[in-house]
Amino acid sequence: MSKSPPRVLAVASGGGHWVQLCRLMPAWDGCNVTYVTTEPGFRARVEALAAERGQPKPGYRVMIEANRWQKLRLIRSLFQVAAILIRVRPDVVVTTGAAPGYFALRLASMMGARTVWIDSIANAEELSLAGQKAGKHCDLWLTQWEHLATSEGPRYEGSVI
Repeated sequence: MSKSPPRVLAVASGGGHWVQLCRLMPAWDGCNVTYVTTEPGFRARVEALAAERGQPKPGYRVMIEANRWQKLRLIRSLFQVAAILIRVRPDVVVTTGAAPGYFALRLASMMGARTVWIDSIANAEELSLAGQKAGKHCDLWLTQWEHLATSEGPRYEGSVI
């Protein structure tokens, strides 16, 4: 009996968070990947990148964009992430932020999935707000900057993206 490949949910907001998440694609070669972002237009690029790598067509889900000043949108975002998690049932959630990644990480952790938060390389002076909040709730918490690493986390394992 062959074991099915791990289910990875890769989550990020649009912009730099998304660009950095896509740079991690080689890390989940051989996995069953579903991407979640706030931009419907990114689907074609993700599918093209997967095809270039000889990977099967990945799953792709879109959710609403929200930030800390948009409380009602945040609530809607939370419910969308929950619905995606229930449908996909990932083994691992990987995120580069921001709000969608935070919600996915927290909920996935409660569902028993492994979770990884990689703070944005743009946060050179201090960790992102979402990263600060997510750190204590994830299995692996990474920063791109050595001087931001602490014994309590996040860890610095090199500039990974």
